[in-house]
Parts: sequence; C-alpha cells; structure tokens
Amino acid sequence: MNKLTTLSEFIVERQSDFPFAKGELSRLLSAIRLAAKVVNREVNKAGLVDDILGSAGEENVQGEQQQKLDVYANEKMISALRAQQEVCGIGSEENEDIIAFEQGQAVWGKYVVMMDPLDGSSNIDVNVSIGTIFSIYRRKSKPGTVATIEDFLQPGLDMVAGGYVIYGSSTMLVFSTGHGVNGFTLDTSIGVFCLSHPNMKIPEDGNIYSINEGNYKQFPEGVKRYIKYCQEEDEATDRPYTSRYIGSLVADFHRNLIKGGIYIYPQTGANPNGKLRLMYENIPLAFLVEQAGGKASDGGRRIMSIEPRHLHQRTPLFIGSKKMVENAEAFMKEYSPSEVSTAE
Repeated sequence: MNKLTTLSEFIVERQSDFPFAKGELSRLLSAIRLAAKVVNREVNKAGLVDDILGSAGEENVQGEQQQKLDVYANEKMISALRAQQEVCGIGSEENEDIIAFEQGQAVWGKYVVMMDPLDGSSNIDVNVSIGTIFSIYRRKSKPGTVATIEDFLQPGLDMVAGGYVIYGSSTMLVFSTGHGVNGFTLDTSIGVFCLSHPNMKIPEDGNIYSINEGNYKQFPEGVKRYIKYCQEEDEATDRPYTSRYIGSLVADFHRNLIKGGIYIYPQTGANPNGKLRLMYENIPLAFLVEQAGGKASDGGRRIMSIEPRHLHQRTPLFIGSKKMVENAEAFMKEYSPSEVSTAE
C-alpha cells in the first residue's frame, strides 16, 4: 500500500522552493486549509440546519444577493488568515474595500490574499458543487506599515501561490506555488487533506466546451462562430464537442482541468467587460491552468499579464486546454477584432 502524503507533509517538503519565505507561506497555506475544513463542515450541513441555506437579505459590492454561507465563508477565511499573522491585508469579493490589518503582528505580515470565499453560492440550495478561490501575493509596501491598495493591484505574473477548494462529492484543495499543480482530497474520517492528484496536467486538447448558451444572442460574433464550430460534425477533429455547463465556475474549471476542455465567459451586451472578476476568479485560475499546461486569456490578451486597475475589475475569460483556447481566440480575432482589441 502506497503511503499517503498529507498536505502538511507536502508543504514542509516543498518549503525549499521558497527559501525567502522562512515558513510564512507554509503557515499561510495551513490557515487556508483550516478555513476550508470549517467551511466544508457548514456546507455539508446544508438542508439539515435551517439557518444555513438561503439569502442573507443583503447585496454584496457586486450587486449580487449574498447567501448566508457567503457571509459565513468570508468571515471564517478572514478570521483564519488574520490569526496566522502572516497576512497584512485581504481583498474579498464580498467586501467593497481592502481589509488592512492595523494592529498586532499582522501589520508585519509579508503577504496579501485575494479571495472569492464562496464561488457559485447561488447553487447552494440545490446541492451543486461550489468552491473557494484564492491567490497570494507578496506585499509591495514596507512591513510594519498598514497595507495599501497598491499591495493588491498586482498582475498575475507577481503571484506567489493560488488555488481553489471545491466542495462536491468529495472536498478537494487544488493549488500551485509556481511549481506545478497538486490536488488534495479531504479524508473526512480523520480530517486531513491527502495528496490524491499529484502534478496535475490539463490535456492539450479536449472535446468539452462550457458556456452559458442562454446568453447566445448577446455574445460577440467570434464566440457565436466558435460555438457553431463546436457543434458541427467532423470526425477528423472529434466533433461535435460535448456541452457541459454547471454554472459554478470552480466546478466547471475543475472538470475541464482533469478531462480537458474550454470554459468561456465572454463580454455580452449586459456585461461589456465580462462578468467574472479579474482579481478574485480569473487570475488565480489562469495561474493554475498555466501551471498545468493550459492557457487563459480574455479572448486576446493573456490574463496573467493584465495590469489590474481596481479591486473589482471584470474581464472576459477563455480558459482551458491550450489548443481549444487558441482556436477560440482565432475565431475572436477573425470575427470580433474590435471586441478583442478593446477588451478591458
């Protein structure tokens, strides 16, 4: 029987990848692990405990209805990261402004964290997989001072680590520190994440496309043409492709990471800059997919190279198997050149 490697053991073994960190990054990842286990416990109570499901009765900064578990996950993630004192500030999709820690050892923290504490929360009530997305950056400001907005508005190329937790039929933590992608499954019998998917690689090509076709009329012409291409019969290219759209970004991305495929959320008439958040969703998943051998763009530009201008910036997202993304980009370039050149 092969020996299982726990997340704690894995982090310690890989500490040599970050000689500058001196253990801080390891403790930070441990905080995320702990918060994920707490959130997972509450997610698994959905349907059994009355005060977990449903709307919290308020909108977040995105203008979206907050679910009760949104609020809970946000609070638990912030609390866990604050307690480790390695983080000087947090940017959350649920908060309008950055959360800068002004007291105690936290002001000396060398890192900032960006997160979507509970992606896909509108699916909680119907038991669809949801997740937590996070990214970690080294701060730009001087340790010992209060974090500033400049610490957070960094391109993906400056990321130290990033990943997601998916709460589904099993709970998995998938992350990268810039040295490949590894997945850990929570063994609920002992409460430990164990390495289950080492060195994850996305297939270079695939036959799954994920997009909300209900918005078809609002799509750029390049996306419409690409969808028709995916639906056409062609034995040479193994088409028609299979359409799979869960509506939970983490779940759609996780499936395509393992099986191969492309996920697209383009600009639309209602959302001319796209709907997904650059800092909280697009950049961390782009970081992972590139580490796994895939590709991510806004239909033209590499997501990782985009210089963010504000915390809640939105961009289109084309992400997944390298060949599929490049093909979709070619359709955009040919049929929607103006959308590609002006995408923000």
